[in-house]
Amino acid sequence: MAGVRVVIYGVGAVGGVVAAALAQAGHEVIGIARGAQLAALQAGPLRLRAVDGVTEVPVPCIADPAEIGFRPGDLILLTMKTQDCLDALHRLRLAGLRDQPIFCLQNGIANEPMALRLFPNVHGVTVMMPAAFTDPGEVLCHGTPRLGLFDIGRFPAGSDADDTRLAALFDTARMAGFVHRDVMASKRGKLLVNLGNCLEAAVGRGADRGDFPARVRAEGEAVFRAAGLAWDDVGMDDPRRKNLMQMGEIPGTTRFGGSTSQSLLRGTGRVETDYLNGEVAYLGRLHGVDTPVNAFLTWLGAALATARVPPGHLDLAGLEALFADWAGGRAAALPV
Repeated sequence: MAGVRVVIYGVGAVGGVVAAALAQAGHEVIGIARGAQLAALQAGPLRLRAVDGVTEVPVPCIADPAEIGFRPGDLILLTMKTQDCLDALHRLRLAGLRDQPIFCLQNGIANEPMALRLFPNVHGVTVMMPAAFTDPGEVLCHGTPRLGLFDIGRFPAGSDADDTRLAALFDTARMAGFVHRDVMASKRGKLLVNLGNCLEAAVGRGADRGDFPARVRAEGEAVFRAAGLAWDDVGMDDPRRKNLMQMGEIPGTTRFGGSTSQSLLRGTGRVETDYLNGEVAYLGRLHGVDTPVNAFLTWLGAALATARVPPGHLDLAGLEALFADWAGGRAAALPV
């Protein structure tokens, strides 16, 4: 699409896959990254390992948006974790960004309100993409035949030509975009799915989680109902997943799990649980709904990240014992 440049702020798992796919399709992309990932992408191409093979594509990458001369037609994609979003927005403002559309390709529903405080042209994007990032310079995506699916719309509601432009770009680059006039309903549905991320990180991918998944979701649905908020089903029963994007295997790789598990693997010391399970706890407190399991997991996510333990540090019995201590007002501490 001539004249469109995509600025991807946060070239991690989702941002890296999107950057590689768009660049491979011939679109102009510039990434903003940090640390070892920035060094790797400034030294060489970005490697995308997908079900249908490995591709390498150069993606120009910088450390700060101040290094960009923004153009009126730029599309700005935020793909960092929510805990890093406010700092990124401040940096964009200092760099001179004004009216260009900002798309929040992030889990949770807190990023769009943050962005709207500083910028007038904010859009939500629901990300359905099994992406992973643990090694600098390389990202993985298990989605096939499409790498990912995206619902796109203005925040707080509606849609416009910029949503259509981004959806069209995705459609040319092994992904699928869908314009959605109530995109936050879609994002709330994705939040319900992501409430299990901390559980997976705590006990490990594929391990027994008992009745915790049902309890965290029931609390999430209860707070949405109390707040008068609708949600879409964007989980595994969404027919688009069956028709356009299934989970495939990548030879020579192991699936790492979701975004919270990946953060623990990288030892970042921070996870996004405050904006997933913590969002449910927050809404519960606002609307008088008790959310003990989500409140506990909000605490647990921070404890796991601070301890810099790998995914699977607990088993179900250990998880239940910790919850019993926490819910009973007793001192709760991770086992060594």
